[in-house]
Amino acid sequence: MNTRIFIAALAFVLLQTTLPAQEKTISEVKGYQFTDEFRLDATPVKDQYKSGTCWSFAATSFVESELLKLGYPQTDLSEMYFVYMAYLDKADRYVRHHGNANFGPGGQGHDVINAIKRSGLFTETEFPGLTEGETRHMHGELDAVLRNYLDAVIKAPDGKISQVWPKAFNSLLETYLGSIPKIKDGKTIPSEAMQKKYPDFNPNDYVEFTSYTHHPYFEAFDLEVPDNWSHNLYYNVPLDDLMLIMHHALKNGYTICWDADVSDKGFSHSNSVAVVPDKDPATLEGAETERWSNLTDREKNAELYDFTNPCFEKTITPEIRQLAFNNYSSTDDHLMHIIGISHDQNGKKYFITKNSWAANSNKSGGYLNVSEAYARLNTIAILIHKSAIPSEIKSRLKL
Repeated sequence: MNTRIFIAALAFVLLQTTLPAQEKTISEVKGYQFTDEFRLDATPVKDQYKSGTCWSFAATSFVESELLKLGYPQTDLSEMYFVYMAYLDKADRYVRHHGNANFGPGGQGHDVINAIKRSGLFTETEFPGLTEGETRHMHGELDAVLRNYLDAVIKAPDGKISQVWPKAFNSLLETYLGSIPKIKDGKTIPSEAMQKKYPDFNPNDYVEFTSYTHHPYFEAFDLEVPDNWSHNLYYNVPLDDLMLIMHHALKNGYTICWDADVSDKGFSHSNSVAVVPDKDPATLEGAETERWSNLTDREKNAELYDFTNPCFEKTITPEIRQLAFNNYSSTDDHLMHIIGISHDQNGKKYFITKNSWAANSNKSGGYLNVSEAYARLNTIAILIHKSAIPSEIKSRLKL
């Protein structure tokens, strides 16, 4: 037999014998198998631990990626500096409103941007913000002490509020978080110093978007979530446009600070995935209904939210999204940082999302993959650079 013919015949036989084995291997894959399509530059995952400061960790990570995009070296910024600055502002508003304002550890991505505008920024080395004797952030006692102190102040037991209460409040922050680095005359380093170090970074270049039907589209409104304590305005766009903005930003090299609901049972950080399964017990019939009624609540949840394999997902409309916001099933729970796009073994796309629950908190190094259905339903808002907005939307909003 001719050598070439022999080799070709042998290759054909080998191909035929290996194909079934390959198909079998693919069919036996269990669990979600994610492949990154692309990841934008991001700094290492951190751990907010026992503090309600996800907003600062997410937005700080976002700013660090912005600095990387601008060509600056990797920078480890201080999350607790922004927490400190936000607490000063929250306390002032709380007292001025006689306690009729939100005061607590929560916040929004713009709180970091607002702090940078007013007071610049510090690195983690300059201001670690750790309570003495601790190696991780534990804020339960701090949060309680600050709130109780302010509640005592607004009661005005002497008939009027003293002029020194802000100094005492600042002393409490210093005791728990440490002293802010000072320059002459006791003033904190102003934003001008930050601009000298990062001249191309402009905190005025960032805007927030949301999508709800109870306000007109393409107008800005005060988003009604408790952690929007500063009453910042968000641009309201149709849901499809919100998703378009997110994809356009990532494809053009811009990351996203993402505010979302994580109380949904389709959110599983341990499994590195967030989805909206399409199973609905209300649509079951006959024997299925009887079988379902005999399951325990734990068994029902296990079937509804089975993360062993990719699932079909619900189609999320603006009406479904609005209802979830209205009835509190989708609430302002947690902020994270979206840095790329992945897909599962079936080709479905997901947002690669950086969390702040430590790098060893799951099998994906502290990251998770958020489906588009989940994002459509549970995205409360996003913070992005103006240049990340599609031109037609940017033009309509006159940005």
